[in-house]
Amino acid sequence: MLLFADTADTKVLAELKETGLIDGVTTNPTIIAKSGRNMFEVIKEICELIDGPISAEVAATDAPTMIKEGEKLAAIASNVVIKVPLTIEGLKATKEFSAQGLMTNVTLCFSVNQALLAAKAGATFVSPFVGRLDDQGADGMQLIHDIRQVYDNYDFDTEILAASLRNTSHIAEAALAGADCATLPPQAFKDMFKHPLTDKGLETFLADWAKTGQSIL
Repeated sequence: MLLFADTADTKVLAELKETGLIDGVTTNPTIIAKSGRNMFEVIKEICELIDGPISAEVAATDAPTMIKEGEKLAAIASNVVIKVPLTIEGLKATKEFSAQGLMTNVTLCFSVNQALLAAKAGATFVSPFVGRLDDQGADGMQLIHDIRQVYDNYDFDTEILAASLRNTSHIAEAALAGADCATLPPQAFKDMFKHPLTDKGLETFLADWAKTGQSIL
């Protein structure tokens, strides 16, 4: 499963890049606004930092303007993924982007029907929002399972990008459900490395090694 960082903080991304385990980045208008920087400058810097897919979202709500905005965003770098909302207008734009060979991330997906339409429109990625469904009392992770089954039934190329993941349990469940990718808050990614038994085991090993008085170097 590909792991994307859900942030526009280039300092944090530079730190995460050092692990060699970040495959891409997702952004949205809220994340860009929090950065306090010009959108095009931020996306360009991220694309230079991370080689994988970088999602940059359009702001328009009508297809013709989405297409113009998306083409402008795609011109920033070859790894830009145009992010559009899962609306009729968004899927019209997705269809056009697909015809042009441009990558798309159809976001704000909350149902199997929506995911089916996104795939038929030629989306590169579809982003089901797990946490937000959970907030409404629904089973967000079940949606990942259901989309996986539908996509496998019809051999759709669209990749499932599990979004709105809040914790490491969500990440593990998304992987088990067959998500192709997951986008994570930076802290959730860092938490993936942690387990109390790992810490305890390492502490024991280091203490035992120190008793030997040896050095590998």
